[in-house]
Amino acid sequence: MRVAIATCLHKPEPDPDEALLVAALADAGVEPRVLAWDDPAAAWHEVSLCVLRSTWNYPHHADEFLAWARRVAAVTRMYNPLPVLEDNYHKSYLARLAVRGVAVVDTVHLARGQAPDLAALLDERGWDRAVVKPAISAASMGTWRVERKAAAASQARFAADVALRDTMVQPYMRAVEEPGERALIWIDGALSHAIRKTARFAGEHERVSAALPIADDERRLAEAALAPLAAQLLYARVDVVRDDAGAPRVMELELIEPSLFLAEHPPALARLVAAIVARLRE
Repeated sequence: MRVAIATCLHKPEPDPDEALLVAALADAGVEPRVLAWDDPAAAWHEVSLCVLRSTWNYPHHADEFLAWARRVAAVTRMYNPLPVLEDNYHKSYLARLAVRGVAVVDTVHLARGQAPDLAALLDERGWDRAVVKPAISAASMGTWRVERKAAAASQARFAADVALRDTMVQPYMRAVEEPGERALIWIDGALSHAIRKTARFAGEHERVSAALPIADDERRLAEAALAPLAAQLLYARVDVVRDDAGAPRVMELELIEPSLFLAEHPPALARLVAAIVARLRE
């Protein structure tokens, strides 16, 4: 039983889940192979399963990444599956969640080249602070914060961003500071644990808490967000933050290559390994 753990040739940062998952799979009688999606010599046809993990440079090569995923899906099973990847790699999925009635962080989606006046946008929305981020991104790539009073001075930077790529603008959620953004980990049909993440912008390191229980309203929100896809997923991460009224909102729905914070909650690692083994035996 061979399983590929898909990564990239040059990770932007270390993957703390990788060594744990590789060791646990080997202990379970599986032959894990850590293969880079951007390595032309990788033999994807030799594995029974490909588990997407730390393919974190793909936002710089989105078209090539999608082409690679389609080739791999033609020769072996992929988790999460190709249709999930195709739907989730671009954060326009937030608009589709909102249409379904899932509470998401308010988001302005801007197509490449269509940069409005940033100060006018923030005035119209009534946002004192906002976050600008690429619509295709991983970690904190290209993410920055702007104050309304500094929006005019930031117009050139904003326009340069949108000239390069599809971009999103969201209000800066004060709760990312306290009580903090929370990542809810979902593995093989059930939410496992949560961790608290610090606010993070381009060039900054992520700091996380120990495993935390999941609040009832967070659980309901995450399950609603995942409901149409749940049967297809091996893993997911729902990043949530509370609005000014205290209600949780989805900040991101990570279905391709999220850190799962396995070290913070060993039962999640055991559940993930058992789910991979079960799929290998199907």
